[in-house]
Amino acid sequence: MTIEATNSSMVPDSAAGPIVHPRWVRVTHWVNALAMFMMIGSGWQIYDASPLFRFIYFPSQIALGQWLAGALLWHFAAMWLLAINGVIYVTLGIATGRFRRKLFPIRPRDVVRDFLAALRGKLAHDDLSVYNAVQRLLYVGVILAGIVIVLSGLSIWKPVQFKYLTALFGGYDVARYVHFFAMASIVGFLAVHVALALIVPKSLRAMIVGR
Repeated sequence: MTIEATNSSMVPDSAAGPIVHPRWVRVTHWVNALAMFMMIGSGWQIYDASPLFRFIYFPSQIALGQWLAGALLWHFAAMWLLAINGVIYVTLGIATGRFRRKLFPIRPRDVVRDFLAALRGKLAHDDLSVYNAVQRLLYVGVILAGIVIVLSGLSIWKPVQFKYLTALFGGYDVARYVHFFAMASIVGFLAVHVALALIVPKSLRAMIVGR
């Protein structure tokens, strides 16, 4: 029996329903949301100072930091918050067995089936404690994107001190592109995530109160 299962079994179900997300999941989720908001907003401001694509520009109204130096301060502060919170989340996710139970296995045929069901509006959300195949794929993908964005960010921040890491990404310039596309994938995930939370409001409630 895992740590999470033991803790959950000690908490009696109430009229509101059983525990869907334990406290550590909810805390790390909202801390991560704050960190990502800070990272993305300040990252857009930093990007504008040296854009990779001439046709992509982020207005200052949606960026964070107002200018390059201010954005860098926000970015570095959020970087440590994201990294520390991420380590706690991944460690507990593995130690409690939550990742194994919730995110695996991921079968291609199940992903296709659930994706088509979602397009037809026939994907059930009755049991929030069970993730469908599309959710599993997206959650694993965003965890991997988070790891890539932190590592590529380190290689950009300290290309000399982390020269081997920078070389692993193909050099400083390539690392910038990797960092950008990792950010874009996370923003895409967040857009879908927020949309689903609005479509299925009880999933948002569960992430706030746990039930």
